[in-house]
Amino acid sequence: MIPMSFMKQSADLQPIEDTVFAVVSMAKQDIAEHGAEAVVDATIGSLYDEQGRLVAYQNVFDHYNAIAKEVKAAYAASFTGNPGYRTQVRNWVLQDQPIKLNASVIATPGGTGAVNMTMINVLEAGQTVVLPEICWGSYNLMAAQARLKTASYAMFDGDHFNFASFESVCRQVMSEQGRLLAVINDPCHNPTGYSMSLTEWRQIVHFLNELSKQGPCVILNDIAYIDYSYQGLHSRDYLSCLNEINENVLAVIAFSCSKTLTSYGLRCGAALILGQNARRVREAEIVFEKTARATWSNIPNAAMENFTWITTENRAGFEAEKQRYVDLLKQRSQCFIEEAAACGLLCYPYKEGFFVTLQMKDNALRDQYHQKLIDNHIYTVKVNKGIRVALCSLSLSKVQGLAGRMKAILDSLQ
Repeated sequence: MIPMSFMKQSADLQPIEDTVFAVVSMAKQDIAEHGAEAVVDATIGSLYDEQGRLVAYQNVFDHYNAIAKEVKAAYAASFTGNPGYRTQVRNWVLQDQPIKLNASVIATPGGTGAVNMTMINVLEAGQTVVLPEICWGSYNLMAAQARLKTASYAMFDGDHFNFASFESVCRQVMSEQGRLLAVINDPCHNPTGYSMSLTEWRQIVHFLNELSKQGPCVILNDIAYIDYSYQGLHSRDYLSCLNEINENVLAVIAFSCSKTLTSYGLRCGAALILGQNARRVREAEIVFEKTARATWSNIPNAAMENFTWITTENRAGFEAEKQRYVDLLKQRSQCFIEEAAACGLLCYPYKEGFFVTLQMKDNALRDQYHQKLIDNHIYTVKVNKGIRVALCSLSLSKVQGLAGRMKAILDSLQ
């Protein structure tokens, strides 16, 4: 007698294949066998210093360590987040941008919680979410868990955003289901490091306003890496374009304290809802509140209190410390991009952020190349039509000469 499955009939029983952590494990094993100097581990999507240590900001963790144990142990004031935290997330995300929209903030476990919360509440099972063709793999996993289909738009037309593809895919999805949820990971796109221009954002807003005559449109803007933009306060300039959305367009911004504060394991973030119509924003807030209560109930009280204190009472110290690492990222990326251009190693258009992605004409070549890099003690992450290089975790000395080595390995396959 074959035992029956205890899982629901629609459950996906295929084991999760987390290629990132698998390659990370291989890199660690290689380092243990051959030493750190012989290995390039460009897999880790966290910020590391020049000595190869995970960065944990002193201006963040000195205060966190001093928070009373009772505060760390306590429930948050509400499952929607502590009031002061919700206010400060709005202030921090928008900063000096003159946003005239109705707004609400719901605390989430990292930016991931905000993305997932939006997917499961905007679309019905069986409907389609629009994603970038090159993207963080967990978008697809979250969509699958919500029983959603996906449609992908091409990220690039030459060295700029492929608006024609975005428009075409969104129109097709709207014609099929009468509503739209589209994900844009910007600025500092994971994994390419692209950031859209104000002109590109205005074009998207204008298009969504026009498309929304056929049905409601939600734009999910994942800003996980915004605080590592090389533009400083100007990284937020595009947000003013959202003032032009009409009443049939809603924006949800997924914010990650985890990235901003180098506190990846503390799982603290938020969904910032923006819209012209106060009633519609409140509807989204109510639905998100219920999801928060039913899914995670609470996020870490001390993490929220720490973010609020750091970004108000200790803002200058925190920003000065963070800026040193933004400058370091800029050095690393400038070195890699210049050397890649010099040797003819093709990368997708990079502007800023943690990652650079090499262009691969097809995924078969990508797979071959990825293995060949591993054979040469270079560890990267496969993405659709590309190879992601995590400059955030590589010292400048590791970056120097890396593009040339990678190009030579690629040439050996062709």
